[in-house]
Amino acid sequence: MVLSVTDHRDGSPSAPPGILGDIDVSELPALLLIDHGSRRAQANELLLRVAQMVEARLGEGRIVEVAHMELAAPNIDAAFARCVKRGAKVVVVHPFMLAPGRHATEDVPRLVAAAAATHPGVRYVMAEPLGAHEGIAEAVIDRCVTAWSEQA
Repeated sequence: MVLSVTDHRDGSPSAPPGILGDIDVSELPALLLIDHGSRRAQANELLLRVAQMVEARLGEGRIVEVAHMELAAPNIDAAFARCVKRGAKVVVVHPFMLAPGRHATEDVPRLVAAAAATHPGVRYVMAEPLGAHEGIAEAVIDRCVTAWSEQA
């Protein structure tokens, strides 16, 4: 399956041609999205909503799980185990964080390594945090335009 990177509102590209192009997701293994975690349920539910959007975009039967680094369930151990229980042999781990700070570059990889160590034969790959991805610029512009139009 090849996904074109488009803006679902009007079908126009969400990034200039050539920046992202088409993404082949047919061989994409399990995805594990990890955020910091919060004492506020509403904050934790956000990651679940994002995972549901990712899963819907990738198609039926894809493994997309969520974990919170701390403060909320499921933790990284439990979510990694769930990926394995659902059949994953490789898990792509995405720190759902903006910057490559200590949590994204040290804490999450350390916790994922510990979780993976309990599942011999299952590999994992660390993705970069959201950072300065073109999609972030689109989201910032969208949020600012919405705020501006609502105040008028």
